[in-house]
Amino acid sequence: MKNIFIVGQARFTILTPQLVRIEYDSQGEFEDRPTQAVSQRDFPLVDFDLKDTEEKFEIITSALRLVYWKNRVFSAESLSITLKNNLTAYNNRWVFGMQVPTLKGTARTLDEADGAVELGEGIISRQGFALLDDSRSLVVDEATGELQATRKNQVDLYFFGYGLAYQAALEAYFQLTGFPPLLPRYALGNWWSRFWRYDENSYLAVLDKFEATGIPLSVSVIDMDWHLTDVPARFGSGWTGYTWNRQLFPQPEKFLAQLHQRGLKVSLNVHPAEGIRAFEESYPQVAQRLNLDPAKEEPAQFAIEDSAFRAAYFKDVHEPLEKQGVDFWWIDWQQGTSTSQAGLDPLWLLNHYHYQASTEKGEPLILSRYAGPGSHRYPVGFSGDTFITWASLQFQPYFTATAANIGYTWWSHDIGGHMHGTSNDELTVRWLQFGAFSPINRLHSSDNPFASKEPWAFKAATAQLMKEALIMRHQLLPYLYTMNVLTHEKGYPLVKPIYYEHPTIGEAYAFPNEYYFGTSFLALPITEKTHETTHFAKVQGYLPPGTWVDVFTGFRYQGGMTLDFYRGLGEFPLLVQTGTIFPMDPQPLITKNQLPTIMEWQIYPGADAEFSLIEDQDGRRATTHCHYQEATGTVTIRTTGATEILPVNRRHLFKVNGFHAPVQGVIVGSGSYDVVLPPVEQNKHEILFQRLAVMDLAYDLKRSLYEKLTNAKSYQEQMMVLQQLATPIVQGVLLEVLNLLTE
Repeated sequence: MKNIFIVGQARFTILTPQLVRIEYDSQGEFEDRPTQAVSQRDFPLVDFDLKDTEEKFEIITSALRLVYWKNRVFSAESLSITLKNNLTAYNNRWVFGMQVPTLKGTARTLDEADGAVELGEGIISRQGFALLDDSRSLVVDEATGELQATRKNQVDLYFFGYGLAYQAALEAYFQLTGFPPLLPRYALGNWWSRFWRYDENSYLAVLDKFEATGIPLSVSVIDMDWHLTDVPARFGSGWTGYTWNRQLFPQPEKFLAQLHQRGLKVSLNVHPAEGIRAFEESYPQVAQRLNLDPAKEEPAQFAIEDSAFRAAYFKDVHEPLEKQGVDFWWIDWQQGTSTSQAGLDPLWLLNHYHYQASTEKGEPLILSRYAGPGSHRYPVGFSGDTFITWASLQFQPYFTATAANIGYTWWSHDIGGHMHGTSNDELTVRWLQFGAFSPINRLHSSDNPFASKEPWAFKAATAQLMKEALIMRHQLLPYLYTMNVLTHEKGYPLVKPIYYEHPTIGEAYAFPNEYYFGTSFLALPITEKTHETTHFAKVQGYLPPGTWVDVFTGFRYQGGMTLDFYRGLGEFPLLVQTGTIFPMDPQPLITKNQLPTIMEWQIYPGADAEFSLIEDQDGRRATTHCHYQEATGTVTIRTTGATEILPVNRRHLFKVNGFHAPVQGVIVGSGSYDVVLPPVEQNKHEILFQRLAVMDLAYDLKRSLYEKLTNAKSYQEQMMVLQQLATPIVQGVLLEVLNLLTE
């Protein structure tokens, strides 16, 4: 190959001008097969120069210079790579063995976490380079698909030297390891899950109440009590099981059919650790396949690395349940990291083979924990059993966004937290608001009867806010599915840190819980309690340059600075730039999981804007292009591709936001439309009054503050009033209003 060079016991592969594979083996034997992490290395050829002398071997690309001294021990003294950039005045040189402080990646699980956990490394750093170490990965035998042990003491590194082009580095990583698969549309809606001993009637009653309450759901998750758990002591733990508890679910097929009739997909929880034992309904078939002695109740020990066990596990145990109506599996493995094969993590194999099996069914999806680089090929991630605390919530936005740095874009958290903690309505609302703007929105809780996340179990005001968050999630499904396609085809994470778009701005790294949510939104979830006097919670963030509008409040801000945002319980800062369009489904309860009959386009004028909505059905795709032209106030919309998959009576609704030039005309290629013009703008005086009205302050102080602020002749006078009459927290809440942009 023209891009591969063997130099003694070392081998170098130029994959892109910024990406180099570095191998070293004392026997001079190198690996070309796929590994657990790396799926393919067939990159287009790139231009580079070589310098090869008796002592030194050099590769020079447009981005870097690799130098290898042939007659030295493979070490920091023999191998270095220098980037051709000026990110820093020093330290743009890597030497072998150097530990690079990356911007981090993700972790296997948040089980029992009460706040932050240590994260693994990612493939980007502010130094401009990072490494993917694939030395310990097992290799895949391409003929059999089986994993084989890699050689000991082999070096197999991938050097990512993309500078601050973080998105480009991520795309190269996906080209190397595989792009994230496309999720089924239903996976983007609300999931209902609870660790609870439901029976058929009580479970259906909960789902019916969701519908009666006006809350849409897409996925029904049934935790471990669907199967027998009270098993004879001679069989050990009841944690593992594959046999329906027919006292709770006497007719599983009928029960699953009723869930499907409600428009839901179904996932069952499995803990595979104990294998398949003699009390299981599937045991006779398993015993026959594996030559076990039923008379001795000989168990099929869990051994996912063994092909015979896998055949029994999938064909005899899981396939019959899938034929009954199970759509995908929640693989709740947490019993170890070792198998009979050295270096092989059973979790990785479970994810790999379960996802492979679901792919053969046609709608690939699993729910399971992270098992290292390359795990993004097996979505979605289950982050584990976190504590119900503010510290847990505080960590999750950062944790979710940072996972993009190792390509793990589809985390599913226990929204609302799983266990322990203290009952707190405010914490629940804030967690659901984050959940609605996270990759997967799956409500979950422990088997404590007081820990349920059913909205009607909370105070009326709390229930209403929970409902609003869950409805908004389904309203965003057209947008979310389009982002899902961009993740799969382009490698753009749905949730990513803002430094991806602003890598040279220091403030972009300063607020870890701030992130982009797709191409349109900038989100700053609130993870702190509201102030007991003002009833507003504060979150600080950086607004990149431009003019920004808050989706919930309509507040307008000038970007390019750090700002304090104050919000009541029903809102959090969710911002778009002027010149933004995004689609929504205004009737999610009617639509359920079908393509919407009405498509609502939210338009934020101030600059030209466009959005290409992608909709798929049965392998066919329609793309609807919506473009707003600021100069003429005109919206143009046209659909290309398989237009026959769209509802024949689709209607477009254009809602103009931001108190700017209203839409003057609409050009629609097909279908009918309506235009909703901006509401009357609230002025600063009205907003000041509303904020003061909810504060627990003396009436005379409220009146004095309001009158003096509204009568002040200048901004400087207003500042003097605040300093004289208000505490710092009250100053902050009111100052945000005084700094808002208005037309």
